[in-house]
Amino acid sequence: MERPNSFGGFVRNVVGSLPVVGLLARILSDEGGVGGDLVDFAEFRRRVGKRCSNIDSQAFYDFKERRGRAGDPLYVLLCCWLPAVGAGLLKSEDILSGAARLRISNDIEFEEETFFAMMNEAKERRDKLKSASPEIPMALRAEKALETIYVCCFGKDLIEEEDEKLLCIMLNAVFQTVGQEEINRMVNLKAKQAAENKEQEPSEKQQTLSNEARQLQLKELEFLKQNSESFQ
Repeated sequence: MERPNSFGGFVRNVVGSLPVVGLLARILSDEGGVGGDLVDFAEFRRRVGKRCSNIDSQAFYDFKERRGRAGDPLYVLLCCWLPAVGAGLLKSEDILSGAARLRISNDIEFEEETFFAMMNEAKERRDKLKSASPEIPMALRAEKALETIYVCCFGKDLIEEEDEKLLCIMLNAVFQTVGQEEINRMVNLKAKQAAENKEQEPSEKQQTLSNEARQLQLKELEFLKQNSESFQ
């Protein structure tokens, strides 16, 4: 019998909270990935939740307790879904820009819809050209997921030891074929990089530029929303 607070139960409770954008039945791997069909976010999180252990489930909840709204399990899973399914279809800079917008706006529905539409458009263009899908190793997708989670959930903060442990558990739960050892290596490396960057304290001018960048991201989000509405 499933625990009331298990992650599998959590996924079924939230699965209806976001609009399902063209559910496609065929799933080509546990993590998702690019193939004949695309896996939408609702189906992706169903599959992750189904195979999560109690330890995995608790890690997602503990991460939210530590990171607040930005560490919501849905945000973490969206950050994993984009590289897992969108690798080869989405540009890395677009994925990271979306993660930065989500951290500010908390508009996960918009990001889900926008990115799934982008994936479908890219796939249609590839199909018309009859070009083969690139073979992108799952380890690289997991590494990009980690980078996306960092942008969304940490901003520029340090990755503390407890955060490292939780990230290792969560990423291994999603990208099980990569292996725990490799997941641990990439998380440890990312934590070191974050610490090195933090040592370079920003000047007052750089902080001002950071605030301006934040405002530009909000304006970009509003512009994207207006364009999306105009085509409906």
